[in-house]
Amino acid sequence: MTASAVSMVLLATACGSDKSDTKADAKPSEAAATSAAPAAKGKTDAELAKLLVTQADLADHTFKESTPAEAAAGATATSDKPECKVLVQAQAFVPAGTPSGTARTKAIATPKPAAGTSPEEAAKAVAGALGSTATTVTLASYEAKGAEEAFAAVKTASTKCAGGYAATQDGETTKITKVTPGAAVTGGDESLPLTVELDADGKKLTTQLVLVRKGNTVATFSSLSLAGTAEQPKVLVEAQAKKLG
Repeated sequence: MTASAVSMVLLATACGSDKSDTKADAKPSEAAATSAAPAAKGKTDAELAKLLVTQADLADHTFKESTPAEAAAGATATSDKPECKVLVQAQAFVPAGTPSGTARTKAIATPKPAAGTSPEEAAKAVAGALGSTATTVTLASYEAKGAEEAFAAVKTASTKCAGGYAATQDGETTKITKVTPGAAVTGGDESLPLTVELDADGKKLTTQLVLVRKGNTVATFSSLSLAGTAEQPKVLVEAQAKKLG
């Protein structure tokens, strides 16, 4: 579930005819500055943890807490192209920019066999689940315009790095062959769905990367499947976006 398995933000002027007019014109501007909304305050780790999507939100998914080791491993993620590093990090539990707080979880769709299912059919269902799409979810909150800037950074990288790059984590290097727009998603103030294709030891894998920004919080979803082609975690994205408001 770590990114090594894949190795995988953004003048008004006034003139007066005399000093009296200039002074009069200045007052509204001063009032506007005084009444301007304060900069957004970022959330803490604990506050974000309460906003993470959980088993109670999606009964047909199995959730597992991320470990400090996974986050630490993600910190080693890099790329041969500096402009692409933010993409590699996005798939490795590492949010762009400098967040005030982070929270992480992992989820996998686990359809349960219907009542009365034979042992053979149940076994097939389990085998199918092994090929299900597994998704890491990372929430990151920022001060002021940090979330918009972080979102914009990844969006810019997805365009600059569309032709491919190398991703390295924990000493393992994987060749990303291309990055293309993914299926549209709903929720948040802005979203960025991407399909990331890579070559892992000669095997072609299609992974999904989705970013959703709501206010000063960015949710990142990185999905892969042992079957080779990951499905976009639409239900998971929608559930998480709903919890963010």
